Amino acid sequence: MAVGRGWRQGEYPLPAILRGEVPQVVWMTIGAHRLLSGPFFRHRHAAFPPYGCTTLLSLTWPVVMAVLVGAFLHAAWNALVKSSGDKALDTALLHLVGSAVALPVLWVTGLPVPASLPFIAASVVIHVGYYVALVGAYQHGELGLTYPIMRGFAPLLVALASGSLLGESPSLAAWAGVIGITTGVALVGLAHPGEALHHRKALLYAFANAAIIAVYTVVDGLGVRAEVANGGSPLSYVLLLFVLNGVCYPCLVWWRRPARARSEMLAYGRRRWPVAAMGAVASLGSYAIALWAMTRAPVASVAALRETSVLFAAIMGTLLLKETFGLQRAVGTAVIVFGVMALRLG
Repeated sequence: MAVGRGWRQGEYPLPAILRGEVPQVVWMTIGAHRLLSGPFFRHRHAAFPPYGCTTLLSLTWPVVMAVLVGAFLHAAWNALVKSSGDKALDTALLHLVGSAVALPVLWVTGLPVPASLPFIAASVVIHVGYYVALVGAYQHGELGLTYPIMRGFAPLLVALASGSLLGESPSLAAWAGVIGITTGVALVGLAHPGEALHHRKALLYAFANAAIIAVYTVVDGLGVRAEVANGGSPLSYVLLLFVLNGVCYPCLVWWRRPARARSEMLAYGRRRWPVAAMGAVASLGSYAIALWAMTRAPVASVAALRETSVLFAAIMGTLLLKETFGLQRAVGTAVIVFGVMALRLG
């Protein structure tokens, strides 16, 4: 298999997991599922530079701006789910509509290359756990509490794992950025720590989902790079992922509801599909931007920058859902901005 010149000459060392030094990695999510295993990550082309280039990945200003747009879109569709009366059903409807939107576009772009398919399969399984935990968190806590925790602590986990799994060692400035964003997110999300302790179930779901987000970030980061390294497109990767996700989770929700409630589900879907369509487009656009950015910049940096969506979520929660926003959240916002700047300099 042809590889980039820089990789053959040893300019960029292969990640340990791709050299075979890490024989098998097993991650656990809800229900103790095996999410990652050795065979999925033994494709030696998985983390090659995009399009065979020999330059190091870097977080440029165009990539920063694109990821910030994606962060806004991500916060928007989460606010739609939080504001709904039936969060599980709305999440399922959103992704079912997303699948319908993605399928004709996938027909135009074509399927992903075979090398990326194992990563897509693993990601679909992980995302089912993500949606279950997401709905549980929103059922038991407010958006301004659960969303920042879920999104904010995942980048720290990704950064900790990026050296061994991705062969990317963040610089000191990048570490400062990741820690700054994580700290700022904690300030924003836990602006009322006394109240947070009364929502233990929401916190449990939120922290569990942070771990799940870190897992699928690493999997999809490797997968989209495998796609690009073999001449494919990040768009094809994310489109097939959305088509499959749009089938799996709605089927799970349908199966878990009693038979007498399914006619009500269909009526609910007919009423809510326009809102679901807006959320689906926002979700698809947000993740497509993130995966494209991971072919241009280090995964840990993109993951951290994407979680600035907590700022948009906090603002939406205050303006639309009548949630409170105090001084501590304002300080957290400033810390997140510092983290973004540190990431860019790193």
